[in-house]
Amino acid sequence: MSNKETIYNKRMKVADLLASDGNLLSILQRLDIRLGFGEATVADLCTRYGISAELFLIICNIYSFREYQPQVDSLGENDIKSITTYLRASHRYYTSICFPTIHNSIHLLVKELDEVSRKLIDKFYDDYDNEVSNHFRYEEDVVFPYIESLFVKGDMKKYSISQFEHNHSNIGEKLNDLKNIITKYLGEEYSNPLRFELLNDIYSVENDLRKHSLIENKLLIPLVEKLEKQYEQKG
Repeated sequence: MSNKETIYNKRMKVADLLASDGNLLSILQRLDIRLGFGEATVADLCTRYGISAELFLIICNIYSFREYQPQVDSLGENDIKSITTYLRASHRYYTSICFPTIHNSIHLLVKELDEVSRKLIDKFYDDYDNEVSNHFRYEEDVVFPYIESLFVKGDMKKYSISQFEHNHSNIGEKLNDLKNIITKYLGEEYSNPLRFELLNDIYSVENDLRKHSLIENKLLIPLVEKLEKQYEQKG
């Protein structure tokens, strides 16, 4: 779907927006928007919570339309803070809800497996879990504080967002390998219901991580690059 074909707009009632795609509920949760908003429009809700309607709609479009490619032309400096808030909330969502659910299903599944398969899946997931933790920790400890320092002092601290861009790994890719192990290489004698449940959870978080990366690559990085250039010109 091209950007011109998206159906969301500021005058749309939030309830209608959610009715069009229930997956957007997770966006409200991550933006700490409370339910019970009555007949409020997108513009009303965004004003109430101090979020630009343009950014809110872009994030909704990213989650609803697979081919949507966000543009930053309508966004400004204040949106950077909202984006980092949203990304931090996404980290909490993954680490407190998504990955524990997957981990629990894997724990139940490996009980049924032979020793070789059990060790393979356990090690694979443990390695992946460590990679995800390191990825999020780097963003929380280095990238986001750096961005915040730009607003406080305009201090680039011998760092730039390009370093993040060049070293930005796709933490969703390895989930595809895990899916292949579960679908292709475990024998038919193992629990199908449990495997289907686990695969559904993996597909769900894999898709969400894809959107997460898109927000970082197409929104956060270009906006911070623009901010850096402004400080360079002033300096």
